[in-house]
Amino acid sequence: MNIVSVDILTGLTEQHLLTRADGFMLHQQVEQPFNALCKAAANEGIEIEIASAFRSYQRQAIIWHGKLSGLRKVHNLQGQQVNINELSDKAKLDAVLLYSALPGASRHHWGTELDIYDAAAITPDYKPKLEPHEYQAGGPFFKLTQWLNQHAASYGFFLPYAHYNGGVAAEPWHLSYQPLSEPYMAAFSVDILRSFIRTHPVTEQSLVLQHLDNIYDRYVINIC
Repeated sequence: MNIVSVDILTGLTEQHLLTRADGFMLHQQVEQPFNALCKAAANEGIEIEIASAFRSYQRQAIIWHGKLSGLRKVHNLQGQQVNINELSDKAKLDAVLLYSALPGASRHHWGTELDIYDAAAITPDYKPKLEPHEYQAGGPFFKLTQWLNQHAASYGFFLPYAHYNGGVAAEPWHLSYQPLSEPYMAAFSVDILRSFIRTHPVTEQSLVLQHLDNIYDRYVINIC
């Protein structure tokens, strides 16, 4: 059994990645199946493009700090903006965790996750918002959603946030390469995460550590 590096699990290394022609970084073993998925989709008139792929711990920490400090927008399930300064303690963490992972606990650290959209369904000046309505009936990426539901598994991919499970909000754009992400998730643990957070401080560190068991159960391992 291969031992997964904690540095890979927590976003501290890029040793497992390759950089694509479009500039995004993926796990070396994900590039080929992803290209096969894109080629098959193209035969149906769907042009899959990446909006986000690998994110380092450092990048996730910047996003996390920005949201908790009020420098970045925070939204609720209804898409309404939340005033993070009006919330206290765990409610503040929950508001951010709905859409943004705790640094060190993001699946995007692994290089197995991609946020995608269909470039063939929009005009060149349209900037994808990565919001659920874009992927639902009447939205520009609904055809992509339907195609992924039918074909993604054939190429090893699945949608870990296909619907809201009480943790992370639904993310119909978030694709995961299961042959790698599943053993990575199995190798991860709340003890690894606790040790990591203690040695790699994040905004609201003490509050995070206080509620870490709940965060891990609700937002890290709670997938579709």
